[in-house]
Amino acid sequence: VTVSAAGEMAGILAWFWNERFWLPHNVTWADLKNTDEATFPQAEDLYLACPLAFCIFMIRLVFERFIARPCAMGLKIQANGPQKAQPNAILEKVFTAITKHPDEKRLEGLSKQLDWDVRTIQRWFRQRRNQEKPSTLARFCESMWRFTFYLYIFTYGVRFLKKTPWLWNTKECWYNYPYQPLTVDIHYYYILELSFYLSLLFSQFTDIRRKDFLIMFLHHVATISLIIFSYVNNMARVGTLVMCLHDAADVLIEAAKMANYAKCQILCNLLFAMFAILFISSRLGISVAVFSFFIHSGFAVCRQISVNFVAK
Repeated sequence: VTVSAAGEMAGILAWFWNERFWLPHNVTWADLKNTDEATFPQAEDLYLACPLAFCIFMIRLVFERFIARPCAMGLKIQANGPQKAQPNAILEKVFTAITKHPDEKRLEGLSKQLDWDVRTIQRWFRQRRNQEKPSTLARFCESMWRFTFYLYIFTYGVRFLKKTPWLWNTKECWYNYPYQPLTVDIHYYYILELSFYLSLLFSQFTDIRRKDFLIMFLHHVATISLIIFSYVNNMARVGTLVMCLHDAADVLIEAAKMANYAKCQILCNLLFAMFAILFISSRLGISVAVFSFFIHSGFAVCRQISVNFVAK
């Protein structure tokens, strides 16, 4: 049984790491093994992201408690949440076990059972629903944490990328692909980004549940998948450009949220307008350029691989 299970697992791994899916034609995983002359991205490099994600989550708790919270207090953001509903065991049982939005028939039944008028019961359910919403203080602390991280990683990305040739000439992303050596800067950039998004994925299950839970969960899963995919098949040069563009817009949206929670409406509107311009230009304008870039670069890659194959 053990041998059979091991064989099935080996088959699954062989199917998952199929070279025809991950790598260009005529390139194998053996070609991308580390040597004395060059270091390439390895899938096992990413294992470090899991414990680091936990560390980032713990840093977030400390940051929100000792840095973000005092900043919020300094901006007169109150910790008080919405008005709490009057304790009532019967209504609480209905709210937690049956429905948070009772219909007219159930409201009338509860009204007779409790000898309360329907409007009072409706108000109770509204207040009880509001209790589950995070306070403005909690929202501010969360946004400040994300703003701080995005600002740091974006600054690091810009400082790192401005010294690279592929920032100024995107064709450099494909020259000698996939035999492009992995640098310490790229490795650090990828591991930190992956760890952060893993921490966001985990923290969704401990934070207060929000309406966009599923949307954000899928967003984080897609982002993590793209980071892993681009690292493993050594599309890291393209990946660094995409991550830097992605983080630039996130810095502004988190800053706009903070301004909104602090009731600085003019600053909030200005930051949101800047975010909208950057988001549209980076997500839509850049996408068209990247699409045409991929078409042009694809032919270049094919020619380069053909030359290498013939030379062998």
